[in-house]
Amino acid sequence: MPPAPVDGDALPERIRGTWLGRAAGCLLGKPVEGWSWPQIERYLARAGIETVEDYLPRLDPDAEQPPFNAGGAVGTFRGEIDGMARDDDIDYTILALTLAEQHGASFTTEDVASAWLRSLPYHQVFTAERAAMRNLVDGVPASRAARVRNPYREWIGALIRADFWGYVKPGDPSAAAALAERDARLSHTANGIHGARWAAALVASALVARDLREVVDRARAVVPERSRLAGALDAVVGWHEAGWTFPQARDAVVEEYGHYSDVHTINNAAMILVAILWGAGDLTSSIGLVVRCGWDTDSNGATVGSVLGAFVGRDEIPRVWADPLRGDVRSAVFGETGNSLDSLAERTLALLPEFAA
Repeated sequence: MPPAPVDGDALPERIRGTWLGRAAGCLLGKPVEGWSWPQIERYLARAGIETVEDYLPRLDPDAEQPPFNAGGAVGTFRGEIDGMARDDDIDYTILALTLAEQHGASFTTEDVASAWLRSLPYHQVFTAERAAMRNLVDGVPASRAARVRNPYREWIGALIRADFWGYVKPGDPSAAAALAERDARLSHTANGIHGARWAAALVASALVARDLREVVDRARAVVPERSRLAGALDAVVGWHEAGWTFPQARDAVVEEYGHYSDVHTINNAAMILVAILWGAGDLTSSIGLVVRCGWDTDSNGATVGSVLGAFVGRDEIPRVWADPLRGDVRSAVFGETGNSLDSLAERTLALLPEFAA
């Protein structure tokens, strides 16, 4: 797939938008991570919210409410936010930035492994990433770390790490997908890798596109045709073309793909695509819809926010999402515990000439 033209004048605002959108979407979904969509809809009804247009309010739990996410109950609710709370979805984006700064476009999967061991706390990584890190410490080479005692290798972890590789390949989804695959191979296989390729391609396409369907189609092109992920993505597009409503599409994803783990790639990617298509190019609508879908709400919110932030640009993101963050980002990445969204965007922009070579 040939790269699309890049508008150099518009790109800086789109890069700023994708970082801000990722943080906002992640934070919106963080308190209710792991909840089902009926549990989230019940919470919204209790709060009197018909359309999600702001961060969630804190409500006192009742007998039917599940607990808030263990790491998501502090600094994530409306009126309590003081910068972007630490989250692994943001950690991985920042870690990819540092990896790109240190190794450039020629980084290897072994470089990713070294970066993890050097920069990530073991108890702040989960499922496939924790299994791969354990394997590395046990002496398993990076080339095999994904396949040893790792039942999570098609879960969503590689997808949530992928956005940055789209940031540095604007307009070139194929190249972004290749970078994301190099990262993903450390911990994932098959659809776990396909999901990472797809997410990176979504962002790369969104950074230059004016038409949302172009973003969706160009990202779909990097997913292997006979994969289960391709089948799920094609089903969602078909429902949209058939004029289904958002609730119909959400229910269909649960019916068709709800047998997977709540943090599997396939079902969550399908919900991400539902939010992108039914959100119709509006960031607020899109991140609100994906959180209403349940499952991995912070990760899915981050991906959808990243794509829509890239699509609309920083100046078009409503202040209701930007102002509470104050531009600040916390991270568990060694040496990167405090950052600003602006500095992360500027560091990303500084890498573009090398990655364009």
